[in-house]
Amino acid sequence: MERLRAILQRIDGRGYKAYKDLEGTYRGDGFTLFIDHVQGDPFAPPSRIRVRIPLARTGIARETFATPWRKTALEDFLARSVYRAIGRLSQRRGTGKSGLVAIDAPGQEVLPRTAVVVTEEAVELRLSVGLPARGRTVLGREALAMFAEDIPALVRRGVLERDEEALRRHLELSDQQEAIRRFLREHGYVAFVADGAILPRESGVSDKPMRGPGVIPFVSPPSLAVEIPVPHRDKPLRGMAIPRGVTLIVGGGYHGKSTLLKALERGVYNHIPGDGREYVITDETAVKIRAEDGRSVIGVNLSPFIHNLPFGKDTTNFCTEDASGSTSQAANILEALEAGSRVLLIDEDTSATNFMIRDARMQALVAKEKEPITPFVDTVRPLFETCGVSTILVVGGSGDYFDVADTVIRMDAYTAHDATEEAKRIAREMRTARRPEGGERFGPLTPRIVLPTSFDAHRGKKEKVEAKGLHSILYGTATIDLSAVEQLVDTSQTRAIAYILRWMDKVGADGKKTLAELLDEVFALIAEKGLDAISPFFGQHPGDLALPRRFEVAAAVNRLRTLKVKQGMPAPCGGGR
Repeated sequence: MERLRAILQRIDGRGYKAYKDLEGTYRGDGFTLFIDHVQGDPFAPPSRIRVRIPLARTGIARETFATPWRKTALEDFLARSVYRAIGRLSQRRGTGKSGLVAIDAPGQEVLPRTAVVVTEEAVELRLSVGLPARGRTVLGREALAMFAEDIPALVRRGVLERDEEALRRHLELSDQQEAIRRFLREHGYVAFVADGAILPRESGVSDKPMRGPGVIPFVSPPSLAVEIPVPHRDKPLRGMAIPRGVTLIVGGGYHGKSTLLKALERGVYNHIPGDGREYVITDETAVKIRAEDGRSVIGVNLSPFIHNLPFGKDTTNFCTEDASGSTSQAANILEALEAGSRVLLIDEDTSATNFMIRDARMQALVAKEKEPITPFVDTVRPLFETCGVSTILVVGGSGDYFDVADTVIRMDAYTAHDATEEAKRIAREMRTARRPEGGERFGPLTPRIVLPTSFDAHRGKKEKVEAKGLHSILYGTATIDLSAVEQLVDTSQTRAIAYILRWMDKVGADGKKTLAELLDEVFALIAEKGLDAISPFFGQHPGDLALPRRFEVAAAVNRLRTLKVKQGMPAPCGGGR
């Protein structure tokens, strides 16, 4: 650190650009400091540094992170610990962003991140710092205090003096969540909600659990209850397991239907202890589907849902810049299947009515040959029977779905009841007058090959690839709108998606690989080398990325209005149950 001290003394009082002299590597007291990038002025995005602590000094045993889920949980815990330690620092050291110290802080979900990286040799913290200045004048002594006092304090409080009991709970919970996921796969279930789970959230803008005397913990209906053996518990974990097939969630308005579905939607991710949904676990391939008026659709074979358009317009290679609700919902399903989804989550409140159902009176008025849309009520069963794809639907207004359901859950004042037998009895006694309009099989499905000309990151002479919040990506001159992609939970995921698109442009898309193959390739790369591999800062400081799922990456590709594809060979939907 003496060399760092000498540089700061030399540039003290000079113009801000003199801070560039700091870039390099320095030996601290029990850690190594890497100053990877220095901001251009005090109002620019903060500088990027890394702090590497030898694993032996941390006292963390290698066995602690011997499995992938434990490694993710450990890194997540340390990022939260460092974030709390940052909150105890005094960060007033000048103007603009001077004195800022920040880490990419996790939310309620536990995601693989680049903020903290644990290897068999070291723990590395990736931080953003605002180098101190008054106006645009270097404050060398303040900067020295930041590096010589604040950074060692973060290492001590956030890593070395960590709460071992809290870490133990964090790691053990990850073991339990993995055990539940394994149980679901092995026993034919798509989701699990533990007794005692707190499903409602604090508010519409907060993902924290609701607190207070009016909150009703979840209790499984006895007929849907299972007990799952999990480690670190004397007794099995009891809760509601949703089997594969077609499941309806019904009930009156404001009785908890959508709250349950929202919890299942987020159950594709693990959650932290105390979240209330830490034991709500959903098949990791589940995709929330909704209507999305106005989105572009490029080269999708919509014929499983839409065909026989007026004037003979083809739907096997369908393109539009401005899809309707029903067209967008059909495309969203087929794109999810293309990316490998095995479970669809649908809420009628965000669906196109004419896509979901066509009742008997409308069938009588408008003949089938004049209606190009095959409603979902007639395709949801073949989708499961021939493709093995399950569906969980929130339905409040159409009892015609009783005819195709395997399981019916009725929510009454936030309490779940098994209404399967009652719904089947009603279906038998009150026969619907509508006629089924679908076939016995679902398909065909047509893979699409992504053409390299889809991607152009240039905006003028420069490249522009940037996440703008949770639901928007700037890619060259295009803006990708992800506001209807409801399972994105972290801006750092969106940032990672932007970089994955850049990787597809630079490396992946060769005009031969299908979109599914591109996704396989990039996620295999990430599994081998980590998220650093897709960052433009590879080898330095990609500290603000979180792992998205392949489905949200596919959603971004599909909403890129410059997307160009050619179709592969259509194939029947296989796999079955």
